Amino acid sequence: MKIFDKKVKMPKDAIWLVPGLRVKRWFALSIAGSTLAAIGFTFLFKLEPLNYIVKTAKELFHIVPPEPVGALFILVGAVLFMLAWKKTNFSMMDTNDTSLMRKKDSMGEVLYRKMKLNHGPKIVAIGGGTGLSTLLKGIKTLTNNITAIVTVGDDGGSSGRLREQMGVLPPGDIRNCIAALADDDSIVTKLFQYRFKSGEGLEGHSFGNLFITAMTAICKDMFTAIKESSKVLLIRGRVLPATCDDMKLYARMEDDSIVRGESNIPEAGKRIIQLCSDPANCKAAPDVVDAIHDADLIIIGPGSLYTSVISNFLVKDITKAVWESKAKKIYVCNAMTQPGETDNYSVSDHIKTIFEHVRLPEVDDSNKNFFDAVLVNNSIPKNLSEKYEQQGSLPVEVDICELRRLKVEVVAQSLLESNSEGLIRHNCPKVAKAIYCWYKRSLKKHL
Repeated sequence: MKIFDKKVKMPKDAIWLVPGLRVKRWFALSIAGSTLAAIGFTFLFKLEPLNYIVKTAKELFHIVPPEPVGALFILVGAVLFMLAWKKTNFSMMDTNDTSLMRKKDSMGEVLYRKMKLNHGPKIVAIGGGTGLSTLLKGIKTLTNNITAIVTVGDDGGSSGRLREQMGVLPPGDIRNCIAALADDDSIVTKLFQYRFKSGEGLEGHSFGNLFITAMTAICKDMFTAIKESSKVLLIRGRVLPATCDDMKLYARMEDDSIVRGESNIPEAGKRIIQLCSDPANCKAAPDVVDAIHDADLIIIGPGSLYTSVISNFLVKDITKAVWESKAKKIYVCNAMTQPGETDNYSVSDHIKTIFEHVRLPEVDDSNKNFFDAVLVNNSIPKNLSEKYEQQGSLPVEVDICELRRLKVEVVAQSLLESNSEGLIRHNCPKVAKAIYCWYKRSLKKHL
């Protein structure tokens, strides 16, 4: 059996002895209720061989006649027994979660995993694109208390078409995050991610995008539509748009030109100086600021530096909330540079760019950083790096000296894997494990 990817050597049946299952307490209460009920019957019917217990009880309650005492014991015992039976059934029924079931798992193991996840840290993940959804697939093995805050600046592909034609927020990144937090083996999840390959008006759209768009029309707003869509897939945690305003991105380039549209920015072939939004003062979506303030851990990235990560912090409410949050904060840096966004960027360049975009007049940032640490990859297969180099994408340099000057802790791990198309992607379990280990170490340092 594995708990958070760590092997625990114990007999399978011994799992019932582990604290935190919330089953033993109800079994104990059942026993207590049954015992009280049995004592009540001995009072009522003067049963043997419990005569000694009856006599002792009579001495304790000699002022009160035995009949009412017996009736009271029966009543209290019955109530406790029924309560315990109800709570035990609720705990058992909670294990009926296919996303937690694995081959040869006992009910005790599933229940233990469920309770551990319910009591895991409150994690807020901020980002967009494939980077955020990839991160969430790993993080959901650590806790059920997840809030994904997703950028809504996308204007390309299916999302862009629906945004233009239906007047909704782009649903693509939101759909991916909902699917990432759901059961990967569920047929409903596969349906949600299904993309139409033909059909007039349908080609290129995913079913999930159309579903969320339809739910928006029914619910009258995107925020409620996302909540209802999440219920369909029974996701762990919740997905929130960064803002419900119609945010559109534009970038100021090094030659002072302006490039409008999220999909056009990387295609301009110019160095980005500043990312901006229209309108400039978008408001955070409901529950977003509260989630950040309540978080134990905030994870920023991975994803396209400007259009997936920084775009969230153009919402000043979010930026201010992250500055104010007491949570541990870590930035997951991309492993490769992205042509059109981060050409020749080192890790410190990524961090400096974020710092430049999150400065607020009302926040004194002279004595603190926006986040505590940066997670970087320290190993890239040579054959893969050569393939990316042909496309103008290079491994992001980990410039330790400059990072020390920025006073940001560096967490370096081997984090990558290649997919069936030969593309480099963050390995979900590796990233989640690295973040969780750093988080636990950080907590110990402050004890």
